[in-house]
Amino acid sequence: METMSWGAELWDQFDSLEKHTQWGIEFLERYTKFVKERCEIEVNYAKQIRNLSKKYQPKKSLREEEESKYTSCRAFLMTLTELNDYAGQHEVIAENLTAQIVSELGCYIQDLKAERKSHFHDGRKAQQHMENAWKQLESSKRRFERDCREADRAQQHFEKMDADINVTKADVEKARLQAQMRAQIAEDSKSEYSSCLENFNQEQNQHYHTLLPLIFQRIQEMEERRVEQVGTCMRTFSEVERQVLPIVGKCLDGMSRAAESIQPQADSQQVVECHKSGFEPPGDVEFEDYGLKRTASDSNLSHTRSRSKSKLWPFIKRNRLSLKLGSGPEDLSHLPPEQRRKKLQAKIQDVDRHIQKEVDEKEALTKMKDVYLKNPQMGDPSSVEPRLAEICENIDRLRLEAQKFEGWLAEAEGRLPVKSDPPRRQSGPYETQNNSSCAQDRESPDGSYTEDQSSETRPRSQSHEMDDEFEDEEPLPAIGTCKVLYPFEGQTEGTMSVSEGELLHMIEEDKGDGWTRVRRNDEDEGYVPTSYIQASVDTSAQGAVTYI
Repeated sequence: METMSWGAELWDQFDSLEKHTQWGIEFLERYTKFVKERCEIEVNYAKQIRNLSKKYQPKKSLREEEESKYTSCRAFLMTLTELNDYAGQHEVIAENLTAQIVSELGCYIQDLKAERKSHFHDGRKAQQHMENAWKQLESSKRRFERDCREADRAQQHFEKMDADINVTKADVEKARLQAQMRAQIAEDSKSEYSSCLENFNQEQNQHYHTLLPLIFQRIQEMEERRVEQVGTCMRTFSEVERQVLPIVGKCLDGMSRAAESIQPQADSQQVVECHKSGFEPPGDVEFEDYGLKRTASDSNLSHTRSRSKSKLWPFIKRNRLSLKLGSGPEDLSHLPPEQRRKKLQAKIQDVDRHIQKEVDEKEALTKMKDVYLKNPQMGDPSSVEPRLAEICENIDRLRLEAQKFEGWLAEAEGRLPVKSDPPRRQSGPYETQNNSSCAQDRESPDGSYTEDQSSETRPRSQSHEMDDEFEDEEPLPAIGTCKVLYPFEGQTEGTMSVSEGELLHMIEEDKGDGWTRVRRNDEDEGYVPTSYIQASVDTSAQGAVTYI
């Protein structure tokens, strides 16, 4: 489409263009305010979504842990996680709109105002010049008109004096000279007026055909750039949201997958696992004859049998289950047999994990101590003794606790611990006696079984002894290589300083304490943080290494 020139078509609409361009700036400011409010809405929406997700996140309570076993609850947790990510995308929208539209428009509006001010200043200056030229032309015109009238009056006065016979010759001559002077002044005014008129016409032609069109063209270009900027911002407004749609779609897909992961049959089975008591349904109730023909001995016998008859579990569980979950005795005897067995198994597994963690740490410290003994310059062997003593005490305590739970588990499973097995003892300088006070008389839910203290514990088949020292006559072979990701300054004994990007031989993996043993050029060796390196383990070499 051919663009019409403002200079040619709107040469007399300077004030209208000034108002229009001012309206254009106000429109930009209004659009900027609109985008700002949209950003605030997105931020507030994201905040409310995050608060909603946080509000319904499961608390770290025993009840919530039980509920997390159901697929519907896990699906709801996945939905909350995806919803939190969904809220993050609305925050991204707000950030991008602010950076790409609000900030840029703010700077653009300031530049636009300055440019507009410059163009209209030039236009008003040109208009003022034309007004001054017009005033000068009018002044010369009025002067020429006045001088012409004066010349006519002087000529008429001379002719009147010349026709009067009573006037002296001198007066006539004086009137003639005055008429000639006025005529000459009128002629000069005419020349000046003609010159001013010619200059004005030239300046007016230049003003309306050259200068003003140039100014209007610049204003037109400025206005077209403003309109183009509006279009760019509007496209950005939609593209910013379009960019996050793939991630939003993934969040929604995650919610759909969470819904599809719900398994009603699995939840039904979980209800059985959580609430199964392990008791058999009660049998038939025997008929008790209260007829008049009963003998006294039969009556006493029946009464004694009735009193000695234990209550059935469905009628006593209300009292036993009235305790809140986690508030019952330590041996969990307040729970039904099946639930008690599962809880005890879970506790034993948890204690085993803690024992294994302590054992791994003890093994790592023992090896470090041996390294210090062989290489005193790397560290003081006595510096690890306090921690070793503490770990040994923790292992002893945890093993006693495991024995205690295993004894209760044996009771729950309806079997007695093997009494012929000797009580377990801990090797090493940190030997600890068995805590016999932990074993207490326990009663099964139906009150039919009680065991003494000696049968409370039983040995664990997984127990093993750890040597406090190990010997390496030859340097340990490399089990892999590692690349240093971050520089590390080894300021303590036993550690080694490394530089970023350095390649090293790995001779011992991390044993759970966060340190890996490495070697440089078959000479320098020491420990570096595991998180500072990227390790590549040679499985064949790793299988050939044996720690004593």
